[in-house]
Amino acid sequence: MVFVDTNILIYAISNSPIDRRKSAAARRILADEDVAVSAQVIQEFYWAATRPYKLALSHEQALTYVEAWKSLPFQETNLQIIDDALFLTGQFRIAYWDAAIIAAARHMDCDTLYTEDLNHGQDYEGVIAVNPFINR
Repeated sequence: MVFVDTNILIYAISNSPIDRRKSAAARRILADEDVAVSAQVIQEFYWAATRPYKLALSHEQALTYVEAWKSLPFQETNLQIIDDALFLTGQFRIAYWDAAIIAAARHMDCDTLYTEDLNHGQDYEGVIAVNPFINR
């Protein structure tokens, strides 16, 4: 199972010509991989998707996606996630919110985190950050 960051969900539904390559990569991940998410990822998706400068979805449109993604393996935020995120923040000198996503991936036993927000290839205590948008 792999874990996806919010940006994967955003690109997967984006119709922007600028993001066409990223959208295709994000859609492939969601279609081809056994994907897990967290409460944080779903919350961040809703917030970003409904912003006028992002996807500008209506509440109802965003809710359709949220409902679909709630059926994926899902990590709730709990005290263990918070404690692990605080540890990872100090260990790797990264933002708490990035660390919380890594912590959720760790607690779901995911060894891959698809994201463009962290160092590609970095091992974060057993979770490897993979930027699927890097030209390889």
